[in-house]
Amino acid sequence: MGKKERRKFIRRDSLNLLDYVVLDNAGTMKDHAMGRTLNVSENGILLETHLSLSLSQLLLITLGLEEDLIDLKGEVVHTKEVDDDLYQSGIVFVEIDAEGQRILNRYLEAFQEVFGGKD
Repeated sequence: MGKKERRKFIRRDSLNLLDYVVLDNAGTMKDHAMGRTLNVSENGILLETHLSLSLSQLLLITLGLEEDLIDLKGEVVHTKEVDDDLYQSGIVFVEIDAEGQRILNRYLEAFQEVFGGKD
């Protein structure tokens, strides 16, 4: 019997570079690095990094989607080490402004048009 899909939003495989700041519990900068998305959805990303992230950690992210940049805040909801010094973390968006959401939706719609119902 296969695994039941629990996601509310469709994930699209997509490699996009991003810049992120790791915040500590007081909301101050703890670390700063680059990473890339492995997939993108309306409410989150799968992030590949060289830094180990902790569950519930908050990140300030600048995500490049084609010619646009989106600034958002995300929370780590799962994480795993996939190779020496390489990690994958699920990030759910907790803050994104209206313009960022509009750009993200436009990107996902364009992706859907090009790649169709490939889920």
